[in-house]
Amino acid sequence: MTDQLTIALAQMNQRVGDLAANAEAILAARRVAAGADLLLVPELQLTGYPPEDLVLKPAFLRETEAAAARLVAATAEPGPAVVFGSIVLREGKAYNAVILADGGKELFVSFKRELPNYGTFDEKRVFSSGPLPEPFTFKGVRLGFPICEDLWLEEVSRHLAERGAEILLSPNGSPYEIDKDDLRQRLFSGRSRDVGLPLVYLNRVGGQDELAFDGSSMVFNGDGNRVVQMRDWEEQMLLTHWSRGGDGRWSCETSEVHALSPYPEDVYLAMVVALRDYVGRNGFPGVLLGLSGGIDSALSAAVAVDALGADKVWGVMMPSVYTGSTSVEDAQGSATLLGIRHDVIPIVPAVDALGAMLKESFAGRAPDLAEENIQARLRMVTLMGLSNKFGHMLLTTGNKSEMSVGYATLYGDMAGGYSVLKDAYKTTVFALSRWRNANRPDGLLGPAGPVMPERVIDKPPSAELRPDQKDEDSLPPYAKLDPILHGLIDQELSVHEVAAKTGSEVALVASLEKMVLRAEYKRRQAPPGVKLGGRNFGRDRRYPITNAFRTGD
Repeated sequence: MTDQLTIALAQMNQRVGDLAANAEAILAARRVAAGADLLLVPELQLTGYPPEDLVLKPAFLRETEAAAARLVAATAEPGPAVVFGSIVLREGKAYNAVILADGGKELFVSFKRELPNYGTFDEKRVFSSGPLPEPFTFKGVRLGFPICEDLWLEEVSRHLAERGAEILLSPNGSPYEIDKDDLRQRLFSGRSRDVGLPLVYLNRVGGQDELAFDGSSMVFNGDGNRVVQMRDWEEQMLLTHWSRGGDGRWSCETSEVHALSPYPEDVYLAMVVALRDYVGRNGFPGVLLGLSGGIDSALSAAVAVDALGADKVWGVMMPSVYTGSTSVEDAQGSATLLGIRHDVIPIVPAVDALGAMLKESFAGRAPDLAEENIQARLRMVTLMGLSNKFGHMLLTTGNKSEMSVGYATLYGDMAGGYSVLKDAYKTTVFALSRWRNANRPDGLLGPAGPVMPERVIDKPPSAELRPDQKDEDSLPPYAKLDPILHGLIDQELSVHEVAAKTGSEVALVASLEKMVLRAEYKRRQAPPGVKLGGRNFGRDRRYPITNAFRTGD
């Protein structure tokens, strides 16, 4: 029986479906962890997380089993034992599992019991729930392996403790959300204290479609004291040293605590990481976006440069007769500060041509929203033409406030391949812009100084689709609007509850509720975008398009 153990924690990125590359990354981490007794990697590290309906594809399951077998066999080479996440088939059922391999052999398999089925999670759709797991004795130490949700809920950890586990090692795929760091720390500190066992929470990093994974892995001793806090937003290998005390209890002797990114830096980094991995892994040479001189496009461009580098970002200003000279100047100013390519392509000739085409059909009707939307859609045609010709992905620049109330043009400014602002309310956009103009964390690829002119932040927002247009012509001020939207959408409160909570007029909240629900058909056709809060427009929120229910009627 040993009294000392070295456990290597590999906080890693992964690519869904890339079995060979994920396996090689695990083996590379194993080589780096030479000297450790055991290497732990994140949840479903072999397949990537979340695999979604790939799990329903028999060919994927067959290849996953073969890749897992090859990975197990590779542990015959000198190095630590490996605990890796994979999909395991038993009697025709697929399980989210961990496999412990050493010496070229599979020593132990444990299945995930608690399958999350809320928000972005849909595991009950593809996985079967495992039985309450048992500990495994490794080098004389009883190890328990609660997989992600198994640790977030109490039953599995308590069962493992009752069955004699001495250390809990939990691989996770826990997506970033605002304020989630505090929740994790409180929850896992309490969990370790309640069951009286030290525990490891190991999370993945990187982007996967709408999800950003922040890492932020932790180790707690049995008294609930956090002794290890790994970095957020980057891969990290850490060798942790464990010892058995005179009372027979194990504790982690390693003490290493890194400061995590505060708000709004954490939000900004989520955008950067999600966009970086989305663009890179889908093979785009870069991104292009409409650079209007407004704050949304300026912030989107800054995120893109920080994620990809200035040479992979292309801004296009498309003025109309309603575009102010300050907007033209501010778009150029943003491009200059960021060091990106900047083209000016007026849409006036296209607007005139379409106006002539539709003149007879529109005869007798005053100009209205139709003419405004034509401008937005002609900009989309211009940008998509450039995207098709040169291969750059079109980056959409609309924010959550606009998307909530339908203040966006379908097949116009909504068009594109990805949106970094999709889950960011307008007030968040202002906060992020002010923060980024004064700060640049290490590792970002953009300039250290300001990324947009201050006037972009200070001037009243406008779509500039008609004379002297301002957002507040149609909407309440964003400082008033966003708390109402947060209550209606993120908190799922009724009209009267939101009115009471925000001090707003019931009639105003009711009118906004109707706008939110009417715009569902638009959001259903919107591009993906990084999840930031607890209720994004995507997998988190699945409302019917045809829906007569209102809480304000």
